[in-house]
Amino acid sequence: MWERSHNGERGKAVRNIKEIAQLSGVSKSTVSRVISGRGYTSQEARDKVLKVVQELQYKPSAVARAMVSQRTHNIGILIYRREYPVASHPFYGKILDAILATASPMNYSVFVTTEYEMSLRSADFMLEKRVDGLILISRLEQNVIEHIGKFGVPYIMVNGSTDVPGVIHIVNRDQNGGMEAARHLSGLGHRRIFVLAGPQSHRSHHLRLEGFRTYMNGQGYEFGEFDITYLESSTFEEGYRKMADHWEHFRSHPYTAIFGTNDMIALGAMKFLMEHSVAVPGQVAVMGFDDIDAASILTPSLTSVRVDTERMGRLACEMLDKLIRHEPVEETAIELEPQLVIRDSTKRRGEAL
Repeated sequence: MWERSHNGERGKAVRNIKEIAQLSGVSKSTVSRVISGRGYTSQEARDKVLKVVQELQYKPSAVARAMVSQRTHNIGILIYRREYPVASHPFYGKILDAILATASPMNYSVFVTTEYEMSLRSADFMLEKRVDGLILISRLEQNVIEHIGKFGVPYIMVNGSTDVPGVIHIVNRDQNGGMEAARHLSGLGHRRIFVLAGPQSHRSHHLRLEGFRTYMNGQGYEFGEFDITYLESSTFEEGYRKMADHWEHFRSHPYTAIFGTNDMIALGAMKFLMEHSVAVPGQVAVMGFDDIDAASILTPSLTSVRVDTERMGRLACEMLDKLIRHEPVEETAIELEPQLVIRDSTKRRGEAL
């Protein structure tokens, strides 16, 4: 439990608090209080313990500190995502970066693992590392949440939610964002809108579509059977492929706008359109959701709904730290308001195909 310096002069290696206590002539609990800096210790006893440590030129290892304080200063991040990439993903990568940037000044080390099948394997891996807390990103199945809950490790959910009472979850108000996207396109005069909807098993894509439909229905617009296409994944490649699959249908209908429930889907569709000599936004306006970096870099730049991923990650780390320290937390449901970002890919209604 202790690391010995190469310059130490004593032949016997001190391995635990019991041996330090024996050499100091004090109790194990006294040694623990001196190491942790918590609780009362007389100056005489403190001097004895510190003298032994100094003579031996030992320093407490991370494991020893964890034994004394019951904390490892490790936090775990579990990201459940069915497709790669994960760490470099333009949405989840931003959340991860914000967590890492916030955790470092707090003296936390961070373990990151991903799971494709949403099994209990990754959760067990983190628990074996004796993490002080967990940040669970994206959707999770109930059995995973219940499994983690059995161990009494504090955890926070980001971009996902659960029915378990009292669990802190940090989410974007995706339904409001979907309504804002619809309000923008409708305000530009678009009434024939083709929607590329990401997997509806995912909370964000489901709520974004729901908000979009709710607003348009309130404007008297009813979506036809083929006006909404459901995608198997939320990738650029899937957006491109679905646009290709529905190209003949798209050409035969007077659509003037496309809404993708994330930017990658929208950018994939826009690439296909431009390859087929469709002017964006001159003939068809295109809009996405998330406001990833590529949305502002490409030409034409993509109109989107911004999700504050940096704030999501920062809040997740700060809130988890409070739970680890047993400090009171006032809010359990933290919902961040999205923001419309208007760029070149949308304009007032132009000519239909």
